[in-house]
Amino acid sequence: MKRLEQCWYTRSAWLLLLTPVSFIYCLGMRLRRLCYQAGLLPRTRLPVPVVVVGNLTVGGTGKTPLVGWLARCLKQAGYHPGIVARGYRGKACHWPQQVRPDSYPVMVGDEAVMLAGMSGCPMAVGPQRVQAATALLENNDCDVILSDDGLQHYALRRDLEIAVIDGVRRMGNGFCLPAGPLREPVNRLGQVDLLVVNGLGNHGEYPMRMRATHALGLDRDHNVRELTGFRGQQVHAVAGIGNPERFFDALRQAGIQVDAHVYPDHHGYTARELTFDDDLPVLMTAKDAVKCRGFGLQNAWYVPVTIDMGDDFSARFLELLGTQPLSQGVVAT
Repeated sequence: MKRLEQCWYTRSAWLLLLTPVSFIYCLGMRLRRLCYQAGLLPRTRLPVPVVVVGNLTVGGTGKTPLVGWLARCLKQAGYHPGIVARGYRGKACHWPQQVRPDSYPVMVGDEAVMLAGMSGCPMAVGPQRVQAATALLENNDCDVILSDDGLQHYALRRDLEIAVIDGVRRMGNGFCLPAGPLREPVNRLGQVDLLVVNGLGNHGEYPMRMRATHALGLDRDHNVRELTGFRGQQVHAVAGIGNPERFFDALRQAGIQVDAHVYPDHHGYTARELTFDDDLPVLMTAKDAVKCRGFGLQNAWYVPVTIDMGDDFSARFLELLGTQPLSQGVVAT
């Protein structure tokens, strides 16, 4: 998959051979969405507003950190948010599942455990987001639901849509799967309420600035070390995320010499994979960390990400949310 992703973003000419398949895929996605809009496929409206944060491209764009930021923004504004997600790669026998910061990542998914910890919000995951959101409301006093991903999960009615774009890779070659990275045609972006760019945005796009300033001890969060403390030092940098280069570049910008170790997104680590034949520090992402606690690794750290959205975005987000009428009951149409 990594090789194919590289081709999407380097505009390899051979991908033109796949464009007939992409056309069929694109047409299927359009028809599916129209069926939901026309009521031919059922959609469920919840008794609280629903905010969907998603993207059009395959791979990481920064959706999950943004959901964490939105949760904090809502709390500061007096809301009681809850979060739903797919629970990707989770192996639970029954869905939906409630998620806590100490939940087992293998059962509910690594991103879910990370998000539950960073947000402090009640959270539920499951393949069917309607079921997950309903279970969340049954067990918690939430007055707004944030959906991490799910832009294409139209069975759940949404009051606000936020799309996140990678500011460097953007839309790649502009083709839908499999000839390109798009899950839906690019004109779908014109129908979302807010467009966020991870990096520098264009006109009409809100920039999301991600900063990595410190590292926390893998098994001891109270051990805090500024990234500047690793400056000039060589480290083993471990990343099993959608766009690992973003993590490695952040370390390099802090003056750290990176020995990069790339693993597949959502990789299930073993202690042996992270035990190296030297005493160099091991730095990893927060998503990797939830799967590596308890390995007994020495001199191992994870680097949380802080994002800045700016006052303009938060004001507009709360303004749009405030104009959404509360639904009355759960109805399928």
